[in-house]
Amino acid sequence: MATEIEHKYKVTGNEYIQGAVSSTYFRQGYLTTQKECVVRVRIAGERAYLTIKGENKGASRAEYEIEIAQDMAQSMLDTMCQSPIIEKTRYIYPYKGHTWEIDHFLGDNEGLVIAEIELKSEEESYEKPPFLGQNVTGIARYYNSNLSIRPYSTWSDEEK
Repeated sequence: MATEIEHKYKVTGNEYIQGAVSSTYFRQGYLTTQKECVVRVRIAGERAYLTIKGENKGASRAEYEIEIAQDMAQSMLDTMCQSPIIEKTRYIYPYKGHTWEIDHFLGDNEGLVIAEIELKSEEESYEKPPFLGQNVTGIARYYNSNLSIRPYSTWSDEEK
């Protein structure tokens, strides 16, 4: 079983753009968003994936991902996925021995920027870039699957 271990933070500045080594436009949607099982369809640049994620256990959860044909993914996004479709630009930002993925959300989630780091173990240490704010690991409203149900544009100022 594959395990995803990640920490998520709100981003408070845009310095990551200058330090990014790449960026990719993403479109993704959800076939199901049950707590126990999330099924995602994603087009990332020229590639497409079907991903199945299990229930979160702290910062970890089971994850399986397979590459699929882009036209198949597009068809699923157009006809089977919940609305709105998540749109974002992902920046890859290396920092002190780790790779951070910074997602700048677009569309109904415009204004939200989240940084994620994937770790090899729950105990692995890392240094945070200076543009990180609040740790939102485990806060369900920040999950991409929940952003497809209740977009950032609908959140109260207190929630933001």
